[in-house]
Amino acid sequence: MNSLDPRVIRLPKIEQEDIISPKIPLDQFGTFEVFVEPKEGKPFQHEGIVHAPNLEMAYILAKEAFTRRFTCTSLYVVDTREVYVSPMTEGENNAYELIPDAKESLNEKTTFEIYHLIKRGKQHVHQGHVAASNPTEAMAIAKTIYNKGKTVFNIWAIQSDKIRFTTQEEKDLWVTLPEKKFRDASDYKGGSKLKAFLEKEK
Repeated sequence: MNSLDPRVIRLPKIEQEDIISPKIPLDQFGTFEVFVEPKEGKPFQHEGIVHAPNLEMAYILAKEAFTRRFTCTSLYVVDTREVYVSPMTEGENNAYELIPDAKESLNEKTTFEIYHLIKRGKQHVHQGHVAASNPTEAMAIAKTIYNKGKTVFNIWAIQSDKIRFTTQEEKDLWVTLPEKKFRDASDYKGGSKLKAFLEKEK
């Protein structure tokens, strides 16, 4: 499986086809994927990306960029290079059909979060987690657990210990958010105000 980050697989220089030079450290900010939990108990879903110098700053920027305008109970971020993706399918083909069956591994296991894309153009949504020794094995194991008949167009596997989660203490950040109605566009009732203005102008 390849990384989601296109910078991981770079094109070689024209004059040195077999040599891929690494980027100079810190010549640009890294890309981090942002996942949010819209309501308590709902699955996390991919919301977008932020550019940041490190994981902790990415978390702060994600909070500012993605949780100021709508209710959210938690979020987490992960370096884009840690997101491993299955091949994208065409038509109504299921991505799990492209994943080989799991082979038993004796290597040390770690936890991977599994995400599905079940509607093109929408977000990847969290399905659960599996214990595996690498992302390829994680997807193969996910195939036996989460491939339940519904077409899955794309699968993501993310190693859990690479994720910057929201801690239980930090969840207080969003306690007062639902009370701040000014954050919701619907609270401005622009339609009714426009209608009243047009009636007045008649």
